[in-house]
Amino acid sequence: MAIVRIGGAQHKVQPGQEIAVDSLEGDKGRKLILEQVLLVAEGEKVLVGQPRVTGAKVQAVIEEQVRGKKIRVATYKAKSRYRKVKGFRAELTRLKVEAVEVGEKNVNGKAGR
Repeated sequence: MAIVRIGGAQHKVQPGQEIAVDSLEGDKGRKLILEQVLLVAEGEKVLVGQPRVTGAKVQAVIEEQVRGKKIRVATYKAKSRYRKVKGFRAELTRLKVEAVEVGEKNVNGKAGR
C-alpha cells in the first residue's frame, strides 16, 4: 500500500487497483512512473517521507480517458428572480496500478529493476 501525489491530490493505491485521477497526458496503454510517493506500508513496516520516500516509485498504466459524472451548479439571488444553472463534467484518467517499488524491492513481492 502506498500514498501517492498525482496532480495535487493524494491517492491511496495498491498493486492491481484501478483509480480515477484528474486528467493526465497520454493515450491508452501508456506506462507511467509516479515518483511522488508520500508513504509506503508493508505489513507492520511503514516508511513515511519527508516530504517523499526516497527511491520509492509506483508503476501505473493508463486504462482510458473518461469524463466524470455531471455536476449541476446553481446560482440564486433572493428577491430579484435571478436563477442560473450550469453543468460541469470533469476530465478524468483511469489508471491501473501495476507495482509499488521501494528501492530495489517491490511491495507486491517481485524483484525490482
